Amino acid sequence: MTTTEWELLDRAHATLREAVAGVPADGWDLPTPCAQWNVTRVLQHAAGDQLAYAARLTGGPGPAEDPFAPSGTLAGTPAGLLDPALAAAAEAFAGVAPDDAEVAVPLPPFSVPAATAVGAAALDAAVHAWDIAVATGRPPGLTDELAAALRPAADVLAEPLRGFAYGPALTLAPGADDGAAARLLAFLGRHPGWAAPAA
Repeated sequence: MTTTEWELLDRAHATLREAVAGVPADGWDLPTPCAQWNVTRVLQHAAGDQLAYAARLTGGPGPAEDPFAPSGTLAGTPAGLLDPALAAAAEAFAGVAPDDAEVAVPLPPFSVPAATAVGAAALDAAVHAWDIAVATGRPPGLTDELAAALRPAADVLAEPLRGFAYGPALTLAPGADDGAAARLLAFLGRHPGWAAPAA
């Protein structure tokens, strides 16, 4: 596992690895909070996004397929897809200095300060880890502490991506969990209490 000086990114990557490792053999076709995408497609999207961040930073190869149009078919193992993508992103961000004011990212606004760029990649990994975990009935790894650390990046990046990467922000129901994780998910257009439909 590649680690960086960016502890937030390392935590988010670990959360995504754990979620993917916990998918049961018969869980790859399960529905997820991402409408129209099953667990396999969310994995493909999440891995592709990390490769896209790495490619923008290094000029190296990006994802083999459009992360926003995942095929739903894995050519190899889930870890064989995910691990190289996370390693590439971690290695790329290891070269980003904390005081760099112009770091390239693959989505609007395309150039942001270092902490926001790292937060964007971490946000992507952690939220898709949540998608996979809840789809497979496992405890979500998106803790309130991790969500609070991700929120500054979400505040900068969510609005330009509404309707594309994120849905409209939701209002938490009275009496619902209103911790940092629930607030972040709702802000990004996800229902924090989402559960897979009954079979």
